[in-house]
Amino acid sequence: MDILQALVLGVVEGITEFLPVSSTGHLTIAEQLLGLKVDDPGVTAFTAIIQVGAIAAVLVFFRADIVRLVSAWVRGLLRPAARTGADYRLAWYVIAGSVPIGVVGFALRHVVSGPLRSLGVVAVALIAWSAVMFVAEKRGTQTRGEADLRLRDVMLVGLVQCVALVPGVSRSGATISTALLRGFDRVTATRLSFFLSIPALTAAGAYEAVGSAGDISASVGWGPTLVATLVSLVVAYAAIAWLLRLVAHHPITVFIGYRVVLGVVVLALLGTGVL
Repeated sequence: MDILQALVLGVVEGITEFLPVSSTGHLTIAEQLLGLKVDDPGVTAFTAIIQVGAIAAVLVFFRADIVRLVSAWVRGLLRPAARTGADYRLAWYVIAGSVPIGVVGFALRHVVSGPLRSLGVVAVALIAWSAVMFVAEKRGTQTRGEADLRLRDVMLVGLVQCVALVPGVSRSGATISTALLRGFDRVTATRLSFFLSIPALTAAGAYEAVGSAGDISASVGWGPTLVATLVSLVVAYAAIAWLLRLVAHHPITVFIGYRVVLGVVVLALLGTGVL
């Protein structure tokens, strides 16, 4: 991989990681268009590792919230009297809600990085999950806020997050849709999606960085990987700010048209042999 390819992929990751359009799906499409082998172990590891840049953007953007939650969690561990606070509970909710994708993702890691890394899968998932997003937006009451979060809500969102292991579904699309169906407003659903992304994507990136270091060195190279990660950090920060403003005033169905058109175009290109 050369630096120009790394720059392009870093921008793609940064823009799409938190939008409900599937970053893995877009990276799979972009990597193939750039002539890269999407089933190469090094490319697969690269795709996971550069997500750490987007997670770093979340840590910076929500630094005040994260410090507050971590502080409340630590205080609760040390002092029983501090365990009644909402921040202490939310911190535990995020930890518990991240367990399902950790277990399922590890168990199915070879399937996710193998058979599911297919443009056909990406295209179908882009189209199919759009229907779920439409239903979630239309049926969601949006009468609940962050103070109304309960463990069962976050666990359900965490369980559905596992569906996003299928490229094209979108992790944010899965989590936001589920939270909307539980009656939460869009901003609360989106913030919860961001919080749940931190353990999941950090673990995935760290696992690939350690376990696939040799594959990265042999094919992609650490230089392009670091460049793409830094670019994704900067671009993702801007994307987070934009998405939060968008969902405050607009439904997530604004992304459905794009998802469906992209899915249809990919299927057409596959059918004609262009891809």
